[in-house]
Amino acid sequence: MTAPPRRPRIAVVPGLLLAACALLGGCATGPSLEAQGEVTAPPGDSRRLTVGSAGFTESDLLAQMYALLLEDAGYGTKILSVTNRELYEPALERGQIDVVAEYAATFADWLNAKVNGADAPTVGSPDLDATMKALRGLATPRGLTVLDAGRAVDQNAFAVTAGFASEHRLKTLSDLGATGLPIRLAAGDECVRRPYCAPGLREVYGIDITAVDPKGVGTTPAKQAVQNGQDQLVLTTTTDATLDEFGLVLLADDKRLQNADHVVPVVNRARAGGERVTRALSRLNTVLTTADLARLNEQVDSWRRLPEDVARNYLVTKGLVPR
Repeated sequence: MTAPPRRPRIAVVPGLLLAACALLGGCATGPSLEAQGEVTAPPGDSRRLTVGSAGFTESDLLAQMYALLLEDAGYGTKILSVTNRELYEPALERGQIDVVAEYAATFADWLNAKVNGADAPTVGSPDLDATMKALRGLATPRGLTVLDAGRAVDQNAFAVTAGFASEHRLKTLSDLGATGLPIRLAAGDECVRRPYCAPGLREVYGIDITAVDPKGVGTTPAKQAVQNGQDQLVLTTTTDATLDEFGLVLLADDKRLQNADHVVPVVNRARAGGERVTRALSRLNTVLTTADLARLNEQVDSWRRLPEDVARNYLVTKGLVPR
């Protein structure tokens, strides 16, 4: 069978974003500052749409799946890679990007800080409904439409070695707290003060965090530190594709310390706010799970397969696009 043609992919660096807009055939704009909060024009339905990627594996995969679903619905698509939310979110408002996969709580807090200042109280929470309400309230005045969240969640998570879990009969973070064991945590520098990290583990789960080893979030050195026993717990994510390689297993966040970072499509209303786009992208919501996303990440990161091939195979297997 002849392989399908690869769609154009444009990698963008900060100084070239406006030039990329011209390459894509012009850009619609979001509401003016004066009109924000009064979005009254009917939602748009442009024939050619630009799907944004934040440039990491999971974002690339989601962008490819969105593009394939939109193509199946009759749209022409391009993928634009902008590896910085400070750049791609304004591009989404301006219509340089029409569709992007975001994470509900993280994006809600990012927009909240942009609108209300860096010291504004956070609006993302473990409650998905409350998070989505806050996110839509912030996004709509900026000309953005937030579609329904899917089943897949990429949120902070904590892992131990499989041997440590078996020895102490651990399945949840509550189980770890109940042991009373002193725990060194491999994580980022900010873990010392972030409520979802060391403070939350102590207060919510009663885990005796004796030190934070600043090796980063889900990095190879952080996982190796737990693998070799230097640390006992590592901060990673629920879609980490490499845990098996280090003999690690996740402990369930049974008291919901982490925020509701469900994958959610966000679109520019003026260009992609119509029902046809919503229907096309929503087809993925009830199918893609957190475990699926982790396996797809693994195929790219560990098996060295191309994101477009992995995305297409998944959608074909699930019956969402034709073979």
